[in-house]
Amino acid sequence: MNMGDIFGLAGKMKEMQTRMQEAQENLGKITETGESGAGMVRVTVNGKKQLIKIEIDEDLISKDQREILQDLIVAATNKALEKVEDKAKEELRKSTEGMMPNIPGMDFDKMFNK
Repeated sequence: MNMGDIFGLAGKMKEMQTRMQEAQENLGKITETGESGAGMVRVTVNGKKQLIKIEIDEDLISKDQREILQDLIVAATNKALEKVEDKAKEELRKSTEGMMPNIPGMDFDKMFNK
């Protein structure tokens, strides 16, 4: 390998690092909403797997319904997280397209989804 190849590889690695950083920042802009109880509970998460909003139908809020409300929130959150994970993977895939070779056994989805 000559010096030109090494500098070219270093340049590609720097470009990939920049693209990955941009992709990580964009994950905060991707959102998905999940609901449970026929829409009585809705939660919204972002691509960084952060819960950003919970909406609860006011008919649900009473002392007698505390347990069911908790279960509905958990179910809605899990649904939203499942949906947004697919969007996040696609965003990372688009950001690194053509940058990395297809190496058998390397699972880049696991590397980028911490």
